[in-house]
Formats: sequence, structure tokens, C-alpha cells
Amino acid sequence: MSPDEFRTYGYAAIDWIAHYLQNTRDYPVLPDTEPGSLIDALPASGPEDPEPFENILDDFEREIVPRNTQWNHPRFLGYFANSSPPEGILAELLAAALNPNAMLWKSSPAATELEQVTLDWLRQWLGLSPMWFGQILDTASTSTFHAIVAARVRKGHASANDSLTLYASKHAHSSIEKGALAAGIARENIRLIEVDENFSLRPDLLAAAIRADLANGKVPFCVIPTVGTTSVASIDPVRTVLAIAREHEMWVHVDCAYGGSTAIHENYRWVLDGADEADSIVINPHKWLFVPMDLSVFYCRNREWLRDAFSLVPEYLRTEENPRALNFNEYGLPLGRRFRSLKLWFTMRSYGRKRLADLIHQQIENAKRLAAAIAAHPDYEVSAPVHFSLVVFRHRHSDALNLELLQRLNQSGKVLLSPNLLNGKQVIRLAVGNIQTNWSDLEEVWTMIQTTASEMAAAKTPETSKGRCCHSARRTLDL
Repeated sequence: MSPDEFRTYGYAAIDWIAHYLQNTRDYPVLPDTEPGSLIDALPASGPEDPEPFENILDDFEREIVPRNTQWNHPRFLGYFANSSPPEGILAELLAAALNPNAMLWKSSPAATELEQVTLDWLRQWLGLSPMWFGQILDTASTSTFHAIVAARVRKGHASANDSLTLYASKHAHSSIEKGALAAGIARENIRLIEVDENFSLRPDLLAAAIRADLANGKVPFCVIPTVGTTSVASIDPVRTVLAIAREHEMWVHVDCAYGGSTAIHENYRWVLDGADEADSIVINPHKWLFVPMDLSVFYCRNREWLRDAFSLVPEYLRTEENPRALNFNEYGLPLGRRFRSLKLWFTMRSYGRKRLADLIHQQIENAKRLAAAIAAHPDYEVSAPVHFSLVVFRHRHSDALNLELLQRLNQSGKVLLSPNLLNGKQVIRLAVGNIQTNWSDLEEVWTMIQTTASEMAAAKTPETSKGRCCHSARRTLDL
């Protein structure tokens, strides 16, 4: 592609992106497609000869976009939403143009040092102490895996054995269990501790489990409290967990992948209470700092603990020693490292802390406003406290109705929500997080929920008993 052709098609791509971002609400959130449809639509083998680039762009719009779940849609409210605003998109474009591999300082001084700068800025925004060493990884799953391996080595076990035991809440993310398994921890040595009425890990049960394991010859080595669990956004008592763990010289890794970003706002600094005294922390700017996927930040109290766990330097990677030349490959599993810090830098500078904090605060307020409306309706209940921007709720009628309601809402293409089981009951998760999501989106979704449930009830309930299952299709929002 010549420079002139690149300009032509580059401008065309930017125009398409600008139109997409401006009109995202016009796209179905969940595509109306069947498994295998894209495979069947595309040729069975790659082209032998070059194809015109305009044909590739046409196929992108015709074949790819309609089959894509629109995570960047303002009414994508399932899982934990993420965002890809223009600033981050342009940063990704420039990072791809430079295409560095930041495995060594020498292989990309700019990428290496910008990562250090942006993560120190973020540390300050979060109110954490200066001693933290940060690095950017792809996802919280990888960050947590690094913490578990470092914890194992720190406990004096260069390799896994049958005695090492790890602890977390029963509502902890599944990546903790997967990371432990990948680090060689036996499944039967992974303890998922019961929770209290607010779905927070119970310290008394944690302490009892540790005592029982010690009596049985186990080696408790790591505990992972969560600030904002995936299921209900509950907050474990980090400071109390720390006190218990320190009695037994255990590593404490705090999973704040979702909830930690809120601490950039002074009103939510409390969510990281105790985290500054932990051994490691994970926070995902791609979840709630409006940075495009993927960017997970892993902080460790002492970078030498990571070096002990991961440093392996063959001759072809050796460079001259310089105290300011950081080689990130010695502190983690990846050798190849993308220039992820560029999009974080662009975002932090484009918005500033106050603007990002205000956006997060507004989304939390909108989520609480929606939860209040749901709780006020006699047919619905809010199933968990709303600490952040996740609303967990259900229709009071039955699990079957909630599952069908969720399916119908998602099939509409107008919204995407996600399911969960909580205390044996089927619930619906609505997670606000996309940078474009506003109150009118949530109000529209709440209306859809009520209308859809009432239509289902009217279709299934005999004429003589209509109205017993559900009340009016839409209640006026007295907010």
C-alpha cells in the first residue's frame, strides 16, 4: 500500500469509526446470528493473490460488524462493560504504527518509560504509597496468576507441591481458581470462603480454615480479597483479611480489577482501605477508566519478589546494566509486550483525573437511581447492595420467568444483560460502565424490562387471573 493509498483508506476507516461512535445506539447490541454463520460466509481458504483493499473494508462492514456483539454500545450492560472512546482508538492506531516490542528498555525506551510514568500517575490518583512497582498486562487473569506465582516463590516454594493452600471468597472471580491451577496449586487446596449477608468474605471463617489447614499439614500461602466481585460487586474486608494473613506470613493479593478505579474520586477512596498494605493489587483501566481493551495494571509491593519468580535471561537478551534501564521481561511471564501504555497516557491526559472521577461518580449515581426504581416496584427486588455501578435484581415470580425475561431482552438487540445465580435464585446483572451510557439509556432499559415481563405474563396467564403475576407494564419513575 502506497502512502497515498494509506491516506485514502485510512481516512475512510476513520470516517467509518466516527460514524460508528456517533450512531452506536443504532446497532443491535447482540447480533442476530447463528454459530458458524461467519465461517460459512467466508471462503474456506485464503486468497492466493492480493485483493483490493476496498473489498476488504466492504466485507468488514457487511460480514464482520453485523456479527459482532457491540461491547462499545451504551446499552451493553452485561458482564462488566468497557469503552473505546476516540482518544484511545487514536492511541491504538499510533501504537500499531510504531509497533514496538517493549521486552527490554533497549528494545523500546519510550514504551518502557511511558509505562513507568503512567502507572506512577495512576498510583498517585488512587492514593497508593510510592513503593509500588507497576506493570501492564493484558487482563486481571494474567495479573492474578503473576501474584500467585510470586506468592508461591516468596513462601519458599520454587515449584508447587501438595501442601500449598490458597484462600478467596466464594464470590471471587473464577480467574483466581484458574490462576492457582495454572501455578500448580491442587484444586482441593483452593478454599472458597463463605460470605456474610452483604456477600463479603467472612474473616472468622477464613481464620478457622487457615487453622484447620495448618493442623492438617497444609501450607497457607496466599489469600485474595476482592473489591468489587463479578457476581454482586461485593467488597471483602481487606484490612481484616490482612491482619489474619500476616499472622501466618501469607501473601495478600487484592483483586480490585473492577472496583479499584473508583478510588480516583475522593468520595470512593475508602474502597481501597487496607489495600496499600497488601503485597500486590490488580486494577483494570479497560473496565472503568475508559481505556480500550486490553489493559490490566498489576502492582507489587517489591519488584524483587517478581524478579525472583520470573527472571530468566538468556544471552540474546542480556544488555548493559543501568539502574534506570528497566527490562520488564524480568518481572513477568510475557517477553513480547505491546505499547499499551500509550492509550492509557492519551486517556489520562485527554480527560484528566477530575473528569474521569466525575464520569465514574455519575455512573454510580445512575446505578443507584435505577436500583431505587427497581426496589420500589412490587414485582421486582434488588438482590445485592449497590456499591458501584452493578445492579443485581430479579423478578419475584420465578427463576424460569427471569431466565426467559433475560433471553427476550437480549434477543431484542436493544440491550445486553447477563445472568447469575445468587443464593440459589436466578438473578439479572446490569453493569453500567460504557462511557456513553447515560440515564436515558437506563430509563429505556427499565421500561423495556417492565413491558417485556408484562407481555410475557399476559401471554401465559389465563384471562381470569391476568395481573396476578405482574403489575403495570411501566410505572412512572418518581425520581
